[in-house]
Amino acid sequence: MLSGIHPILGGELLAALDRLGHGDELVVADANFPAHRVGALVLEASALAAADVVRAIRTVLPLDSYEGASVLLMAAEGGERLPVQHELVAAAETTADRVEELERFAFYDRAIAAQLIVRTGELRPYGNLVLRKGVVNEYTPTGAA
Repeated sequence: MLSGIHPILGGELLAALDRLGHGDELVVADANFPAHRVGALVLEASALAAADVVRAIRTVLPLDSYEGASVLLMAAEGGERLPVQHELVAAAETTADRVEELERFAFYDRAIAAQLIVRTGELRPYGNLVLRKGVVNEYTPTGAA
């Protein structure tokens, strides 16, 4: 374990996040998402809620602020956002204009192109989102441990 690093972010996940470049996408998926069918690299976070994983990832990963959405949700049937989706958006810490929704099968197609999928233990349906990595512009030290 490292000082200053969120405890959810273990070595394997940190290494995978570090390998992402500007504009690369990662999926944080619920437990029912067919991650191993669609993803090249899948990491398991099976004991954790999806929003907790997003919150931890966002401590080290900036979101893209250029063209297009920074966060993509899998649209729920019926058109209303579900509580789990509101939690995911809040955990992503972005503005409403940077969030879009994709129909379920369009979301699966987008996930196929993602560089990383983190499958969580989230059991609520539609607990899935895509985060698009932004640019790290400067190093900000947090102090010695």
